[in-house]
Formats: sequence, C-alpha cells, structure tokens
Amino acid sequence: MKLAEIEKVLLEQQDELRGFSDENFIHRQEENLINLNSKLAQVVIGVRRSGKSTLCVNALNKASVNFAYVNFDDERFDKLATEDLDNVLQILYKIYGRFEYLLLDEIQNIEGWPLFVNRLLRQKLHLIITGSNAKLLSVELASHLTGRHHIIELYPFSFKDWCRIKGLETDRMTTKSRGLISREYEAYSLQGGFPELISGEENPKEYIGTLVESIISQDIRKRYKIRNVDALRKLTHHLLNEAPTFIVKESLQKLFGINSDHTIAKYILYLNQSYLISTISKYSKKSRERSRDEKVYAIDLAFMDQRDNAFSGDNLGWRLETVVYLELLRRKAGSTNDIYYYKSVGTEADFVLCEGNKTLGVYQVCYDISSEKTKNREIRGCIAAAKASNCKNIFLITNQDSDTVEKDGYTIQIIPVWEWLLSK
Repeated sequence: MKLAEIEKVLLEQQDELRGFSDENFIHRQEENLINLNSKLAQVVIGVRRSGKSTLCVNALNKASVNFAYVNFDDERFDKLATEDLDNVLQILYKIYGRFEYLLLDEIQNIEGWPLFVNRLLRQKLHLIITGSNAKLLSVELASHLTGRHHIIELYPFSFKDWCRIKGLETDRMTTKSRGLISREYEAYSLQGGFPELISGEENPKEYIGTLVESIISQDIRKRYKIRNVDALRKLTHHLLNEAPTFIVKESLQKLFGINSDHTIAKYILYLNQSYLISTISKYSKKSRERSRDEKVYAIDLAFMDQRDNAFSGDNLGWRLETVVYLELLRRKAGSTNDIYYYKSVGTEADFVLCEGNKTLGVYQVCYDISSEKTKNREIRGCIAAAKASNCKNIFLITNQDSDTVEKDGYTIQIIPVWEWLLSK
C-alpha cells in the first residue's frame, strides 16, 4: 500500500479512537490483568464484538499514558502486506508523535506479524495486542514470542458488568436491591452479554446472525481454507441450538454427511478457537477418558437463540448452566485451573473445578429444585462428584433461595444464581 493510503486510514482510525475515548464505558475486572509496566506483550483474545478494544483503551486511558492505535480488522487494509508494517509504524509516529505504548487491534490478519511484534519489543515498546482467533495467536506467539507475551481471555459482559451498566447497588443487599437484581438477572439470562445488545441494538437477531456468519466465513473458512462450508455452517448452528450438549462425532457425521470424525474434530476445534463455542472434558484421573466425550457450550447466551431457526431460548435450565460455565471461565482467568464435568452410572455433576490434581469445587446447576425428587437427584450428583474428586466445597446453584443441606458427611451450599454471580 502507498504511504498516503495508509495515512488516510490511520487518521480516520485516530478520529474513531477520539470519539471512542470520549464515551463513558464501564471498567471491567479484566483490565486489572493487563500489566502496562510489563516488558511482555499483553495479548487480549476473545470472540468478536466482546469489547476487547474498549477494554484495552480503558486500561491505557486509566494509566494516562501516550499510546498509538491501529486496527488491522479494516477492509481498507486487505491489501496490507508484511513489508508495509514499517510504513504503518512510520505514519503512526507522524500522527501521534512520540509514544511508548502501541495498541495493535486484530493483528493476526497480517501475515508475518510476529516478527514485526518481536522487533518492536526489542525496541522497548509496550505492546497491547488483540485478536479473535486463539489458534493463530497462540501458535504464532509460541513460535516467535516464547516467554515474551501474557494472554488475557475476554468474554462478553458478565452479570456483574451488566449490573454496573444498569447502575444497580450490589455491595449492600437491601430488599429493594435484591428484587431489582433478581429482575435484571432474568433479562441478562435471555439477552446475554454482548456490549452492543446491551446498549440497545435494534435488531438483535440480525446482529447475532451476521456475527456468527462473519466468524464462520472470515475467521474459519477463509483462514483454514474450508471447502465444505455449508456442512460447517450447519454443524455450527446445530451445536449452538443444542448447547449445552455432549458431542457424539459419529452422529454428527451422519447428520451432516461429513466424511470422517477427524473432520468433525477439526471443525469443532476451529469453532473453539474462534470463540463461538467452548468445550470441556469429563473429569477423570485417566488421561484417555479426559480426552473424549466432550461437552459443548455457547460462548454467550445470545448465540443460543438470537439466530434464525433457533429454539433453545425457552430452556431456562440450559441457559442457567451456560451462565454458570461462562462465569467459571471468567473466574479462572490468570490461573492454571481447569473445568471438567463429572459423569458416572446414574449420576452426574455439571462442573468440577481443579488446580492440577487438586479439586477446588464441585458445582451443580438446576433452575428449579422445588420438587423433592429433583432436589435429591441433584444432591446425589453433587456428592458423587465430591467423593470421586475428594472435594468438600460443594455448590448447588439455582434460581431459588439460599439453603444448606447436610448429607453423608458433606455440606452442600444452595445459592441463588444472581447471588453467586455477584460474589467475590
């Protein structure tokens, strides 16, 4: 690209950044994971439109540092090549003057970017990088920036974020605030956490449908050179319709006419890496068992039903389970924790949180436990998972009031979901 063309794009992006910085965005807890004093590149990855750029700009503005900005997810940069990156840097210095911090948005779109980033790190620039594809970032980072980067995963807004946006008091639980918070949880559980939906997007179904298609066609088909994109598309929508569900590759093969379970596995991996879905394995001390029988979740509640021909919105139990899983993902940020599900003959528990071979907690999720039969079934699952994993921290998260159950020498804490989501 010519210098003049690059300059035009970067000037317009600077104008967008100014307008962006003037808005009053909430500060999210993931900002604290960005270490602006570090010599390591700070890499924020997550699904498209989850607020990665906003998070980074907030962190930079909060620290009152001079920074430059370039967004490579811009159609005008489609022809930008590796050899143009020096020209981009030159124009950034022309526009912004001296800067020590540089925000590179969706840089994985440019081939050869890791060598450029490595050079900037050697020049002592503080780099903040965003991306929406874990595979491209992680593989390239591991190959070229070993030990010189710190990864932060970002998901759409949590319920705690939602409450801040709505101006709700969450520290002091008065009767009024508990009622309002419970009401807002119902709205959150139906809408999900994408920032633009919360800010009043007029046509949520069109927005989410377009987003899903963009991820399929841009982040997966184009980058991995998928030939049977129709099968990939149908598989994607099927998994989002059914989530949370167990993955049975043989059934999916037959359903979508895909030649091998190896291809199914690759497609699921691509969906995982592009943050459309997230999968967990079965809890077991045997590696072979942990490597099969995955369970799949949508990465946001909106993906479950804000699309054409989607029907999962009516199942409040599925939505509650997904909310809890996504919150566990957020809470394990910056740690080495792993999340599994537990299943044995006749019993199961939704989540087992581990740090290495130590179990930190067992989490069972059930929307309605007013039936004694249902409550007993869920408690049996809790205890079975606790026994198998040698764990004493057991939680049953529901849509009803707090309670404590003592059974077989175990204490199960029953917690309303909104109360657990707002807990520290």
